[in-house]
This record gives sequence, C-alpha cells and structure tokens, in this order.
Amino acid sequence: MRILFTLLLTVTASYAQAQSEKIIIDRSEFLAVIENKSLELWLFGIRLQISSDGTIRGSALGRDVSGNWDWENNYFCRNMVWGDRDIGYNCQSVSMVENKIRFTSDKGLGANAQFTLK
Repeated sequence: MRILFTLLLTVTASYAQAQSEKIIIDRSEFLAVIENKSLELWLFGIRLQISSDGTIRGSALGRDVSGNWDWENNYFCRNMVWGDRDIGYNCQSVSMVENKIRFTSDKGLGANAQFTLK
C-alpha cells in the first residue's frame, strides 16, 4: 500500500508540473517574457541577455558569450560563440515554469537548459 501511495504521489506531482509548464511558440510572447531580464544558470556561472534586436550577450564560466537569434517556425534559433569557441546554430523549443525558462535543443528533441529569469 505504501508503494502504491508513493507512486500515486509521484505521478500526481509530475502531472501538476506538466500542467504548469507553458510552451512558447510565438516570438512576441517570447520577447514579453525575456524583456529587460537576464537569464541565469548559477551552477555554470551563466548570465545572458537576449535582446529584441536579435543579439545575445553575456558570460559563462568567465568567458564572453555573444551571438544572434531569430524565431523560426515556433522555435528559438540561435548562433553563439563562447570565448573563442563557436557553439554553432541550433533551433530550440522554449517553455516556462514559473520564473524559469527552458530551452531544449534540436527542436525539442535534445538536451535542455533551464534558466532563472532575473
């Protein structure tokens, strides 16, 4: 019985989290979320600003980050450089949970990174 209760609690919590996640598919909605905010991932010392003019600026692990982005077919598509390393071009799905924004590479099929909006 205890195992069943634990399983039910886990499924309920997962369902609640999935319910509160909002997928962003529109450029104007994305801009409204990130406008005048920094995207931070404390663990890796990442702090980024994504601007409406299509630029990305910031730093990660003590190195500068720069790049460009656009919104294409419901995806955030970016080209970035970290220090002297070209990170390359990738289109990513974007979703929100509370004050966190998640980018999932390869149009939602790859790895993801979740940033706090500040």
